[in-house]
Amino acid sequence: MKVPLSLLFLMVLFVFNAQSQKRRAVPKPKTNVAQSVKPITNSAVVIDESLAVLRTHPSLFAESVQRMRRGRKIQVTGEKEADGVIFYRVNAQMPKISGWIQSEAVFGKFRRGDDERLARLIQASNGFDQLEIAEQFFEIYPDSILRPAILLLFGDLCEETAATLSKNATRRLNNREMAASGAPLHSYYLNFVSLDRYRKLGIVFFFNSSTKNYHYNGASWEELVKKYPNSNEAPEAQKRLDALKEKLEKK
Repeated sequence: MKVPLSLLFLMVLFVFNAQSQKRRAVPKPKTNVAQSVKPITNSAVVIDESLAVLRTHPSLFAESVQRMRRGRKIQVTGEKEADGVIFYRVNAQMPKISGWIQSEAVFGKFRRGDDERLARLIQASNGFDQLEIAEQFFEIYPDSILRPAILLLFGDLCEETAATLSKNATRRLNNREMAASGAPLHSYYLNFVSLDRYRKLGIVFFFNSSTKNYHYNGASWEELVKKYPNSNEAPEAQKRLDALKEKLEKK
C-alpha cells in the first residue's frame, strides 16, 4: 500500500522530536542525606541527659554511639528533621567523637529563647541535678535577663541543701570517734564526704560549731546585690544575706 507523502512526513517528524527530547532529558539527582542537611556552626553544651543519645544517623532508631554527659561542650555543624524531631550533627573533643543528637538535649547562645528553656528545666528539676543545671545556666548565659532570678533561686536551693547536709552529717559522724581523735569538731564537718560533689560545682558551705549546722556562703546572693541592685530580686537577696549573718553568729 502506498503511504501518502503527508503521513510519511508526520511520521518522520514524530521520530525526530522523540529522539531530540530523549537527548535533552536531564536525569534527576538521587536523594542524598548530606544534601538535605542544613549546614551550621555553633557552640553548645549538652544539658538534658535524658535526650542526650549520640547516634550514627539522624533518626531515633539509629544505632547509639554513646549517651553524652551533662556539661559536654560540642560544636553543632548541621541539622536535619527526622522522626518528628530536629537532630543536630555534632563534634566533640577529648575524646574526639561525632554523630547526631536530638536538638532539645543541647543549649547554646545561637538559639533565641534557649535561656528561658533552660530556666524552665531548672525549675522542673530537683536535688543535685537542679544545682548542676543552674551552674550550667550561669556559665552559658552570663548576660541573660533571667540571671537575677536564677541567682536568687540558686541561693535558696543551696541553703535548703545545707539543712539536709546538717542532718545527714550529725547522723553519720561518730561523736566518740571525733572526741577520741582530738581533732576540732568543725574539721570533721567540713571534711564530710557528702560535701565533695558540691565543691566540684564551686558551692561553699560554712559551718556553725555551736548549732552544728551548715549554711550556704551566700555567693549567688552577693552577686545579685552587687551586679543587679535595681532588680526585683535584689532586696530579697539582701534579706537572705542578713539572715545568713545571724545564723552564722548564733550561739
